[in-house]
Amino acid sequence: MDDAGSRGAAGRFVERLTLGIARVLDSLPGVMDVQLVEREPAERHMLLSWEQKHDCVLPEDLKDFYLTMDGFHLSWSSKLDGEPLPLGCMVVNSVSKLLPLCQSPVYSLPSTPTLADLDCEEDREGLDCQLQEPHFDSRSRIFELDPCSGNGKVCLVYRNTEPGAVAEQCEVWFLDLALYWHYLTSSFTAYYRLMITHLGLPEWQYRFTPYGPSPQARVWSLGLDHEIPSPPCQNTS
Repeated sequence: MDDAGSRGAAGRFVERLTLGIARVLDSLPGVMDVQLVEREPAERHMLLSWEQKHDCVLPEDLKDFYLTMDGFHLSWSSKLDGEPLPLGCMVVNSVSKLLPLCQSPVYSLPSTPTLADLDCEEDREGLDCQLQEPHFDSRSRIFELDPCSGNGKVCLVYRNTEPGAVAEQCEVWFLDLALYWHYLTSSFTAYYRLMITHLGLPEWQYRFTPYGPSPQARVWSLGLDHEIPSPPCQNTS
C-alpha cells in the first residue's frame, strides 16, 4: 500500500476508534476549530512497566485502547461574535501521564494536610452511597485519567487495596473540586462512550453529581443538547 493509501486507512481507523466524533462536531452549527491530536500506539512494554511499578493490572479495554492510541486529546471552539472561543475538550491521559493522584500537601505551606488527612468518613455519613467511595490513603490506588480543565479529575480507581498485593478490579470515578467522589462507570469503555456523548462540554462530569454543572456551563450545554447524537455502537479496541 502506498503512503497515501496508508494515511487514508489510518484516518479511517482513527475515525472508528473515536466514534467519528470529529466529523459529528464539524457538522454542528456554531462549532469550529475541531482539533484531534493523533497519537502513536503505546509500546506493550510500557504497559507492563506501569503495572509492575504500581502493582495494578490495567483493564483489558484500556490496554487495547493504549495499544492503538497512547492517549486522546480533542478540543473544539464555539463561535462568539465571529471569533473562536475554546469550549470543548476531551482527554484520556497517555500511559506516561497515568499517574497516582497527588499525595503532596494541599497547600504549599508547612504542616498543611495531605489528601489522606482530609479523608474523613464522617463527612460522607449523610450521603446516599450504594458503593463504598475511594479513599486517599492506602485503601485505594487512584490514577488520573483526565484533569478536566481544572474543574476536577476523572480517575481510574482501584478500591479495597492492600499494601503489597496486586490490584485487579477498577472503576472510573469523578473527584470534584470539593474533594467529593462521584461514581461514573464500571469500565473504561463505558466511560469513553460517556465522554464522547457529552462532546467534552465544560463541567459535563458534574451532571453525575447531586448539584450539577455551574450556571455558565449549563448555558453552554443548552445550545448543543438537542444536537448531540448517540454514538454508534462500535468497539474501541
